[in-house]
Amino acid sequence: LLTGMNAAHHRVTNWTNRTINDPTDAGDALLSPPLWNINGLSQAENIPNTIYATPLPQLLKDAGYFTIHVGKAHWGPAGTPGSNPYNLGFLVNISGNAIGHPQSYLGTDNYGNMPGKTTANAVPDLSEYYGSQTFLTEALTQEAIKAMDFPITNKQPFFLNLAHYAVHVPIMGDKRYLQKYLDAGLDTLDANYATLIEGMDKSLGDIMNFLKKKGIDKNTIIIFMSDNGGLSLSAYRGGKQHTQNLPLRAGKGSLYEGGIREPMLVKWPGVVKPRTVSDQYLQIQDFYPAILEMAGIKDYKTVQTIDGKSFVNILRNQKYTDTTRALIWHYPNKWINDTTEALCYVSAIRIGDWKLLYLMRDDKLELYNLKNDIGEKNDLSAQFPAKARDMAAILSKQLKAWNAQMPLEIKTGKPVPWPDEVLK
Repeated sequence: LLTGMNAAHHRVTNWTNRTINDPTDAGDALLSPPLWNINGLSQAENIPNTIYATPLPQLLKDAGYFTIHVGKAHWGPAGTPGSNPYNLGFLVNISGNAIGHPQSYLGTDNYGNMPGKTTANAVPDLSEYYGSQTFLTEALTQEAIKAMDFPITNKQPFFLNLAHYAVHVPIMGDKRYLQKYLDAGLDTLDANYATLIEGMDKSLGDIMNFLKKKGIDKNTIIIFMSDNGGLSLSAYRGGKQHTQNLPLRAGKGSLYEGGIREPMLVKWPGVVKPRTVSDQYLQIQDFYPAILEMAGIKDYKTVQTIDGKSFVNILRNQKYTDTTRALIWHYPNKWINDTTEALCYVSAIRIGDWKLLYLMRDDKLELYNLKNDIGEKNDLSAQFPAKARDMAAILSKQLKAWNAQMPLEIKTGKPVPWPDEVLK
């Protein structure tokens, strides 16, 4: 089994419009108990500010799978159990720890491990490539292939979680591909960005070629997906800000479609027909039960409630549709200083073609029909108030059931209203 999942968590700070407090800000800590899960995931109990859960790779390892992690981990900050992939059920860990992005993609920079210049974001474990021209994506791919060779030789089933640091800041160009993008007229920022994408594309091809060479390509499932949409901030991309993912609105960090709608590829020989397409929506937490079902693992126990829903039935029948399922996103925090384009303090729900956003900072609901308006240009909340009210009620009910964390208004010390309270 091969998948490209990774995860991230973001710190919370204050608003500028409706003035809000977050307990992670030291200056405001007395206003509220420290509820925010800023320490990510933990497989151990009683770790402050974490989500205690049974990790997916642990279940796979317990079932006899040789579990490998390569690349970005970022499941918990340094010093917490979740920062170490070995604690989460991986038998092999290459270059995964607390960091969310690399200090450098360049082998000539030792991926950040330079005397007197090393920061916390230096990538570990790759000393074999120090001083070379090997780009980080290529080094991780070669290490993943080496790691897979062991279980294949021993005829043991394996799970590889290959989570490339690309595509992520710092946007550094891979010289193998850069010139052709410059020649095509892209500015330097977007040309560098494109090389990161092409390097990751080559990586997947190299992995697939290796599986074929070993004669196991027809007995291996490959899943490919991003954890967010393309970056659209002007500091890192060329052109007008938040236009890079058109016709989708905005990009990474946003709850508009440019931030949360990503293509997903699945290769499952004998089950998924080549070149077929399904329009059924799902979320990345669906990977958890789906991968376990693919692996034939049925009688497993977890300390957490599984929020995801297996998508194996969709893979077996690409015409399957479910327009009644609600997908929910909840970002009650501040990611960056740009609070426009649903980048901060937003919840959202999608049911079928309808999508509702709750903009906490502005005390506002927005309603879109994605079938008719994929670019989310026309807010229909005033035209269809009953639909907005119904979706806000469903969103509020689920957030309350999850005991979802909400930011506090500094003036009152009380949480912001629930989505359905905005309409009252």
